[in-house]
Amino acid sequence: MAASDDKSVNNLYKKLDYTIHKYSSFSTTFVPANIQENKSKDQTSRWSSDSNNPPQFLTLKLAKHSIVKYITFGKYEKTHVCNLKKFKVFGGLQDGKMIELLDSGLKNDSIPETFELRHTVGDQPFPCRYVKILPLQSWGPSFNFSIWYVELTGIDTWDVVKKSLDWFNEYREREAVRLCLKHLRKLDYNDAFKALQQASGIQLEDPLLSDLHNLIVDNGDYAGAEEFINNSVNGGLFSAYISQQEYRAIWRPLQSEGPQPGMRGGHQMCMDPHTETIFLLGGWDGNQDLSDLWAYHVPSKQWRLISKDTEAEGGPSARSCHKLCLDPERRQIFTLGRYLDAQYRTPENLKSDFYVYDIESNQWTLITEDTSMFGGPYLIFDHQMCMDVALRTIYVFGGRVLMPQSGVSEDRSGCVGLVGTSEPVFSGLYSYHVSTNTWRNLCADSPTQSQDTNNPSALRSRVGHSMLFHPIYRKLYIFAGQRSKDYLNDFFSYDVDTGDVEHISEGAKRDVTALPAAGFTQRATIDPVLDEIYVLSGLSKDKEKRDDNVQNSFWVYYIKQNKWSCVYRNENTGEHYWSKMQHLEPCPRFAHQLVYDHVNKVHYLFGGNPGKACLPKLRLDDFWRLTLSRPTYPQLLQRCKVLIRKYRFQELAMSDSLAALHYLQTSLSEIIDHEDPEQTMEFQQLASYLFQDCDGARLEQGETQSECHLRRCKLFEELCAFFPPNMTQPKSDLIDLISL
Repeated sequence: MAASDDKSVNNLYKKLDYTIHKYSSFSTTFVPANIQENKSKDQTSRWSSDSNNPPQFLTLKLAKHSIVKYITFGKYEKTHVCNLKKFKVFGGLQDGKMIELLDSGLKNDSIPETFELRHTVGDQPFPCRYVKILPLQSWGPSFNFSIWYVELTGIDTWDVVKKSLDWFNEYREREAVRLCLKHLRKLDYNDAFKALQQASGIQLEDPLLSDLHNLIVDNGDYAGAEEFINNSVNGGLFSAYISQQEYRAIWRPLQSEGPQPGMRGGHQMCMDPHTETIFLLGGWDGNQDLSDLWAYHVPSKQWRLISKDTEAEGGPSARSCHKLCLDPERRQIFTLGRYLDAQYRTPENLKSDFYVYDIESNQWTLITEDTSMFGGPYLIFDHQMCMDVALRTIYVFGGRVLMPQSGVSEDRSGCVGLVGTSEPVFSGLYSYHVSTNTWRNLCADSPTQSQDTNNPSALRSRVGHSMLFHPIYRKLYIFAGQRSKDYLNDFFSYDVDTGDVEHISEGAKRDVTALPAAGFTQRATIDPVLDEIYVLSGLSKDKEKRDDNVQNSFWVYYIKQNKWSCVYRNENTGEHYWSKMQHLEPCPRFAHQLVYDHVNKVHYLFGGNPGKACLPKLRLDDFWRLTLSRPTYPQLLQRCKVLIRKYRFQELAMSDSLAALHYLQTSLSEIIDHEDPEQTMEFQQLASYLFQDCDGARLEQGETQSECHLRRCKLFEELCAFFPPNMTQPKSDLIDLISL
């Protein structure tokens, strides 16, 4: 489709037979309306629902069929409680028969927002005549829904739309025939099935799965079905299924012989995945800052003390709340920033020193005594730093600027300074080019939640946040943190080439169940190959919130799907519980460190502050390995074999109880994982089939054969769930289309 065809459908919003569709249990009304322009200052121009409870929705009837690709929402001239925080958009050729095109929400500001709508089926564009907007939640929880302005953008050129219509009509006819074929085969109407297939020339499914159907349903060849599944697994046909399954978090404590780092928090770690080596520098042990440098070699499971005192070897002084980043290609580690107690904040101590460590030569080099003298940040702590290895550029964002002592009270326990009477100063976004030794100030700090309209490059700085660099998309992803007394869980990206900022999520308090918890105790990593971001939420440093829903949880953000998923959560509290769990999973904490080996897909966690009020100086020295597990090919093969043998056993139990008992004790028992409680329970329950009064309950022979056929069809459908959707028969059934 030519790019020139992608236009604004002659300003579709001017040509719409625009209708307001208010739903009630008694009647459906269509009220004609006409929107010619975005009158953001005129509250009478908006559409407003008569309540704040769904279903209240808007149905737009287009003047002609169009491929609708984008929808734009205008807003009031300032924030408004009736703006849509959450909504869905549906579209289709007929009112009442539409598919979901979008599930999203608006920001509570005055800036119009444009969203891309789903406009393809099977990689082919499909046309719409109706578009439905379904409000789900407004920014004011007890306020009605309001929409000021809607614009639809897409293609209404008839030559293009007609091709799309013709394809879509053919697609619907083909799917209707496939539903009929599935229905006929399931009812064992073989002659009708073959006649329809021959007359239409339409295949119900991939021929490979038709072979599986013949094995199971027609021939009852369960051994042949197992061999078929084994070949399918080895052929990689289950890879799509595996990729769609949710992760399972598996913690394992790591022990090593010999010396190892002591208890600490506020330390920093980085990992070289090519040599499987973790580096650890400094930290606070509860009494003093540390200046030791350690390396952990994963294959040998050994810690090695590289330097007891890096300052004595020309490196950085003892410190905590600093940051590290590693260049694995050149084997260099960069470190910047540190925390200083208020009494030590004299002008001569407030210099932002910047060091690099060469791993091969074991040498430290002072790059700059004070980065602020060369266009870089002032001395900061609890900032974030990451590296674009390809272009040898380091990015530094946020952190509190340390100022000379001014009577501000702070809490040293977790490194994040709590605001006293003075407003703290936060650092902006900087870049450092290693080859030219030059700094640039990319973004100033903005004190407001949204971007400063007077300064589009402004970002709201913070401390204790997470920042990750995606080398393929060339974007920084920034999440959460703390600014003054505000705990944040907003999420945005920054394009390092264009400077564009995309606000992915505003992170309101009401979203706590769908997003990682607000705060600065989280730790985040990224896998650019899998397009996934990982966030470990820890203990709240706010004593009032410490036991309130901010406990251990692990989240995955799928970048392409723009979706968060919580794959692990433990909200248990109490010293007794975590004492029992100390060798099974890490207790909640803050001021810890988490690194990720993106080659072997493994996380490593070390140390931190457990937040015990009775032991304020206590720090941790436990070391953990975290793997995210999905079903493996052997596990899926075992699951399918259990399924096949279970159905085989049930069929035997209906005809020969002794043969079924022998099969249960041998063939079924040997494939069961008896260490899995669920499989063990299911295996034990299968014996109940042997005690049914099969002869008394058995009906006529023909009906028994029909039951056997349907049972085998059910097994076939369950096995089809593991295959790619484009290979299988339709998931829906023809009979489900019949309404009462």
